[in-house]
Amino acid sequence: MVKKVEVLGSGCPKCKQTVKIMEMAIAELGVDATVEKVDDINEIISRGVVATPAVAIDGKVVLSGKVPTLEEAKTLLSK
Repeated sequence: MVKKVEVLGSGCPKCKQTVKIMEMAIAELGVDATVEKVDDINEIISRGVVATPAVAIDGKVVLSGKVPTLEEAKTLLSK
């Protein structure tokens, strides 16, 4: 099953870095996943995110307010 990874943020440098880290983790793990950027502030707020960047996997917010390390990203994808 393909995982849907969403990075929620306004497009700031930390948000862009989070996208890169999630893509690196997906590549290293060989996970079948897609990464999408969500920059619509209303959608971000509607998901209950108050600090960006945030990461949602299959619709569930799993991290917010920081850039994950590569190891953290791998752990999030493995759950």
